[in-house]
Amino acid sequence: MKYLPIDNNLFTLNRKNFVSRLKQNSIALFFSNDEYPRSGDQSFIFKQNADFFYLTGIDQEQSILLLFPDCPNSLYKEVLFLRQTNEHIAVWEGHKYTKEEAKKASGIENVYWLSEFDVILHSIVNYAENIYINTNENDRYAHTVPYRDLRMLSDLRAKYPLHHYERSALILRDLRADKSDTEIELTKIACGITRDAFIRVLKFVKPGVGEWEIEAEMIHEYIRQRGTGHAYNPIIGSGKNAVVLHYIDNNAICKDGDVLLIDSGAEYANYNADMTRSIPVNGRFTPRQRDVYNAVLRVMREATKLLVAGTIWNEYHEEVGEIMTGELIGLGLISKHDVEKQDPKMPAYKKYFMHGTSHHLGLDVHDFAGRYTPFAAGNILTCEPGIYIPQEGLGIRLENNILITKDGNIDLMADIPVEADHIEEIMNA
Repeated sequence: MKYLPIDNNLFTLNRKNFVSRLKQNSIALFFSNDEYPRSGDQSFIFKQNADFFYLTGIDQEQSILLLFPDCPNSLYKEVLFLRQTNEHIAVWEGHKYTKEEAKKASGIENVYWLSEFDVILHSIVNYAENIYINTNENDRYAHTVPYRDLRMLSDLRAKYPLHHYERSALILRDLRADKSDTEIELTKIACGITRDAFIRVLKFVKPGVGEWEIEAEMIHEYIRQRGTGHAYNPIIGSGKNAVVLHYIDNNAICKDGDVLLIDSGAEYANYNADMTRSIPVNGRFTPRQRDVYNAVLRVMREATKLLVAGTIWNEYHEEVGEIMTGELIGLGLISKHDVEKQDPKMPAYKKYFMHGTSHHLGLDVHDFAGRYTPFAAGNILTCEPGIYIPQEGLGIRLENNILITKDGNIDLMADIPVEADHIEEIMNA
């Protein structure tokens, strides 16, 4: 891992909070992510399962966490299983955790090799009534691949059919949304790296550069500052490409007079930043571009004010929609008549602002949280309104990351340039 060590108190506290919500006489099992094939003899770079990392701090493949707080054998109340290294692995893949290193990273005292998992589990599982299995219940995920948790569930049901099986996700959905001080600090680091990369790009962009070159400038800064890399596939869309919401080809030349949309964020210690900025390729907005830009900026600022404890998700998006409607009328993109005759299920503003304004942010870019749970202190959410005008080849989106506290909210990206004048000033310095 490139990032600096994390205080294991974070993971110890996370486990404590998790087991406090288990039913009595329950085992909970968590598995590291699969290693996915990339080609005939290569795998994709390993990315740890977010829930497994949340509870262990272990960033290594082929690992298992067993939690059994009521276990009659005190050795097995909290157990970490790791892949045992050997000379061959050391030569071809490099260093793997030793037991002592794993204890230090996770705060778990009882660490065993993976080969011992089946024997240890079998020796204690019949003293449990319930087995908690963790599955991916993020409602943005469409299940098509039988990932490791599901395969293990199938194996366990075959071996232990009379146990009651429970869902860990119901607990984690609440826990992960509430960010601890350490998680907030890690997110701030990711935001700071993202800021530096954006300022680097502001000084680099000019007519004739390739979108891919801008992507390279961003990743250079992310890696230089110990980030893992991009938090997600970056969107570097100039001109008409900025109108495509999930444009990731990043293969066009940036033209004089176009606006460039950059949606990119750094990942640091598995925590993510998620920033969007829109900048003029030649360093100067046209009057029309500036009008649209400032309209989006006003919506973002008004929407940010609504991100407070107690806000209800659907009501929030409806209110932002009303704010956006006023701006679109002011820009001449829709009329009051359009609003009067609109279908409530598809408001007029959706023609130019068709996505949601916010999502939770954390170990996942679209973090695991309750869609119907009111926002609360400790939540980190994005705020990302946009206006997309295909007929003008213009797409503008602005996005910051907002921490909700009991006293209001804090913009974690307040130091990233966003005013049109400030953008132009840096680009023309």
